[in-house]
Amino acid sequence: MTRLSYIDYHTCGEPVRIVASGYPALAGATILDKRRQARERYDHLRRAMMLEPRGHDGMYGVIPVAASHPEAAFGVLFTHNEGYSTMCGHATIALGRYAIEQGLVRATEPVTRFAIEAPCGLLRLACEVADGKVDAVSFESVPAFVEARDLVVPVPGYGDVTTDIAYGGAYYCILPASRFGLDLMQTPVEEIVAAAGALTDQVRASVSITHPTEPDLGFLYGTIVTDEAGPNEDSFNLCVFAERQIDRSPTGSGVTARMALDHAKGLISAGQSRRIRSITGGAFTGKVIGPVDFPAAGAVTVEVGGRGHLSGEGSFVIEADDPLGHGFVLPKRFAEIESS
Repeated sequence: MTRLSYIDYHTCGEPVRIVASGYPALAGATILDKRRQARERYDHLRRAMMLEPRGHDGMYGVIPVAASHPEAAFGVLFTHNEGYSTMCGHATIALGRYAIEQGLVRATEPVTRFAIEAPCGLLRLACEVADGKVDAVSFESVPAFVEARDLVVPVPGYGDVTTDIAYGGAYYCILPASRFGLDLMQTPVEEIVAAAGALTDQVRASVSITHPTEPDLGFLYGTIVTDEAGPNEDSFNLCVFAERQIDRSPTGSGVTARMALDHAKGLISAGQSRRIRSITGGAFTGKVIGPVDFPAAGAVTVEVGGRGHLSGEGSFVIEADDPLGHGFVLPKRFAEIESS
């Protein structure tokens, strides 16, 4: 029998399930080594925590690990319904609360500052603390940049679709819903998800993405569909990532990528803040801090801020003889059921 303890948070409704105990120690020398080891040796534990019967298609998780970066208080691996992402802003915001409340870092009022190591690199957090309680959390991103501008992609059912691709710790296609002939505010969400997923599939199949420094980071994570708001207005977006998973939050790495893209287009200047809102109405703030020395043209650092909330804690049991103990994805038809 396996037992895994967890603490649950959410950020704008997007879950953050943090493993508290029971996960094997990972021995890789770097954070990316640990990510590969988790994927190759312990993926059954990710499935158990993320998928039914303990999770759901929209679950998201964090596996705390020992950091390899000397400035980091600890390291983290990010998990979802399909695998392991390289960056997660909504989870980073929740981790600010977790680290202080669980005593991983010492609280200092009014602002507690520390760094964590993610697969994409070092993230610097600033947590507002009053009377021992953590409120707003912000983080400085890894270098963010534009990968492609005005890329034309033939998408079945939608024709030629023009999109940009930007990196904010993960790579995203970013485009307004109107490029699909849709309206972000009026079109049923399942139609937007279908369009975004179709674009992601086509770009993954036809476009080679190579990260400037780390080969493991060179893949398209998802598509962010936006409204038509101007740079001085609040903007809504929907992020569809992994295997058509919907982010309930505005997507921290996505806000980072959007801000880098708008800065490259001359729409957002350094020091200018913008509020990005999600399908739950939740909001993150984004601000371009300024240029950064990095082997990608126009790379900048972005600050993203929001609030996380504690939602539960407990432990899971995985019985050795449970055929569904390590999670399952509900099949679309009975013919997909494996014979037993």
